[in-house]
Amino acid sequence: MLVDSDGSFIGNIGAGCHEAELVENGRAALRDGSPRTIDFDVTDELLDGSSCGAILTIAIWLPDPGFAVVADRIAAGEEPAEFSCGSRVIRVERKRTLVLVGATDLAAHLTHAANASDFSVTIVDPRPAFATTKRQPDARRVLVAWPDEVLPSLLRDAAAIVVVAHDAKIDLPALRCALQSEVAYIGLLGSRRSQSVRGKSLEELGYSANTLARIHGPAGLDVGATSNAQVACSILAEILSVLNDRSAAPLRSVPGPIHTSPERAPTPLPT
Repeated sequence: MLVDSDGSFIGNIGAGCHEAELVENGRAALRDGSPRTIDFDVTDELLDGSSCGAILTIAIWLPDPGFAVVADRIAAGEEPAEFSCGSRVIRVERKRTLVLVGATDLAAHLTHAANASDFSVTIVDPRPAFATTKRQPDARRVLVAWPDEVLPSLLRDAAAIVVVAHDAKIDLPALRCALQSEVAYIGLLGSRRSQSVRGKSLEELGYSANTLARIHGPAGLDVGATSNAQVACSILAEILSVLNDRSAAPLRSVPGPIHTSPERAPTPLPT
């Protein structure tokens, strides 16, 4: 959350319950130049009977001009970044990588949604007319290459791959590379019939039923998605459920905490 001296701010820490107090403390830090921390116990019920259910320690400090370099590294998300925040050292982990095979319109929608969910997206497609930054402006990288040329190295650190080319000569080498990797989520676009055809082709290449079970196909959750934007949301939701080891069931039917600690949460380290 960024606070300016006039009280304007960008971002927020919680749902808005304590933002006014944070803004005032931010303005105070700007006036006296001193960092400070504030503890909020939001397990107590608010006036309207609600409760956020957490304990927050907020660090307020004035970054020096050199922090701009660290901020760029955090935004890029290619590697972990550390910085001093008052008496604390904060570490922000690298973004999770999503690889999309097929520079289609669906890939553009999925990239846009994944970026907002803190993924770094690489798109692979051997077709130069498809794999352009003009068609895929939100991707971190757009590679004009056959899947088997680049996926073995890309998938070493990737969290998920979704094959959306819908073309056998692109889909099959991509799936072979994915199944030979340890990537946690493998998604495949297509109807149940096309899933069956791809599965039989892979069986003929020697892949067992247990291995093929790693493929989430058709990719996505059953939410009645029709447009590419809706299908992208459906696929991203399934990716998150797999990576976060959650059931994808309605929250009202799931006991326990709603939120788990996100992978890129700033982690305080000993100083």
